[in-house]
Amino acid sequence: MELKNVYSKVFAWMFIGLLITFLTGYTVSNNAKMFISVFSGFNYLIFAIIEIGLVIFLSARLHKMSPITAKICFMLYSFVTGLTFASIFVVYQLESIIYVFGITALLFGIFALIGHYTKMDLTKIGTFLFMGLLGIIICSIINIFVNSETFDLVLTSISIIIFLGYTAYDMQKVKQALNYYPNEENLAIYGALQLYLDFINIFLDLLRLFGKERD
Repeated sequence: MELKNVYSKVFAWMFIGLLITFLTGYTVSNNAKMFISVFSGFNYLIFAIIEIGLVIFLSARLHKMSPITAKICFMLYSFVTGLTFASIFVVYQLESIIYVFGITALLFGIFALIGHYTKMDLTKIGTFLFMGLLGIIICSIINIFVNSETFDLVLTSISIIIFLGYTAYDMQKVKQALNYYPNEENLAIYGALQLYLDFINIFLDLLRLFGKERD
């Protein structure tokens, strides 16, 4: 497998995933019945559980799936994420969402290039990134009860740094995964999923910081 071909497929599938997510979210946000169906009662919780379940299943079984199954699961995950994404189009101005998306793409691109070209072994920072992410999750749960806006701002800022680090880390992991993935198609979906998750988290954090809410 040639790394250049793998990278082109990784970013192609990442783009497809983001396109599905944002189009789904925008469509649902503009359809009152669909929006109510997704966010009423326990429906949102169900979709959130399905979303988490899909990404865990895909991450754990991807290397054993057929290429077509991997692609279908990735697109399904992107679609379900889009359903829960509909709320951002209701809360934030569309111009603000586009602006933050552009900033996210720029920062993501810079750190993806760092991950590709750096000679440093980034596997060493993987443990620290995971520990930081775990700390963010625990502190976020605590802040549900504390409800401190300042604390939330600090956590969001740290989260951006962590996922920018993960972007470089995951780009390098694609190189390393050449040795144990059965084919280019599955490796492309693996890379696309990891970078998709990084992009989405950076975008949501930046939106919390800089997004302009609707009146």
